[in-house]
Amino acid sequence: MELVDKTINSYFDVWLGPRDPRVKGWLLLENYTPTFIFSALYLLIVWLGPKYMRNKQPFSCRGILVIYNLGLTLLSLYMFYELVTGVWEGGYNFFCQDTHSGGEADMKIIRVLWWYYFSKLIEFMDTFFFILRKNNHQITVLHVYHHATMLNIWWFVMNWVPCGHSYFGATLNSFIHVLMYSYYGLSAVPAMRPYLWWKKYITQGQLIQFVLTIFQTSCGVVWPCAFPQGWLYFQISYMISLIILFTNFYIQTYNKKASSRRKEYQNGSTAIANGYTNSFSSLENNVKQRKQRKD
Repeated sequence: MELVDKTINSYFDVWLGPRDPRVKGWLLLENYTPTFIFSALYLLIVWLGPKYMRNKQPFSCRGILVIYNLGLTLLSLYMFYELVTGVWEGGYNFFCQDTHSGGEADMKIIRVLWWYYFSKLIEFMDTFFFILRKNNHQITVLHVYHHATMLNIWWFVMNWVPCGHSYFGATLNSFIHVLMYSYYGLSAVPAMRPYLWWKKYITQGQLIQFVLTIFQTSCGVVWPCAFPQGWLYFQISYMISLIILFTNFYIQTYNKKASSRRKEYQNGSTAIANGYTNSFSSLENNVKQRKQRKD
């Protein structure tokens, strides 16, 4: 295994240049192998998990879901706060920020972004809970692509560009995750579900996040600094792929639902009218029957 790690590391060093020495020896960052193995196991469970659960009863997981989502909400809130204060303390330039001019604030950003990287490993549990609860319809191409790629991308980010212009997308994503995981935590409590109205707006917020990240990353291309340009082009490409997938998800989930409701309403669906159409029809039939009896 050590020989494999050395071979992979030497290849990456030739391809991407020297690593940032500030993260040398940090947990999971020294070698790529653990991150790759975690990702491969994740994909294997995504494939085998639903097959294993096919003839089994779904698990509720209610209590652990509340704790899990609350934990990720608090972690996301912590990361958002630390990133915002770190950027402020380091006097980061919005248009382009290199990885070495922020002083001690750079180290603060690096420490927080390690937690951001590690949170992507924790978030594999999102999918595992879907499998255990047999909510397989939620394990979409978008879901698996997003979860499987983020951990790997951030391993590279942490080794080569662990601060500077890398902060922006993680800051926005941490804020969105505060909203998202608080929603999921509350939705695990049945009594709270009627009061949860903002799920649709979380997806809209994610799309806005990707657009803003592309804009801020593009600033580093137009007004360059010492931050490596290749990373900026990669981030723009990745954000575009997420916009395409999330837009498709939004259209499939919300626009089609709205269209279906309109059709059902036009066809006199009792479900979409919450019982009013059915009541009106019954009343109309009763009136007709009375008229017939009078005649």
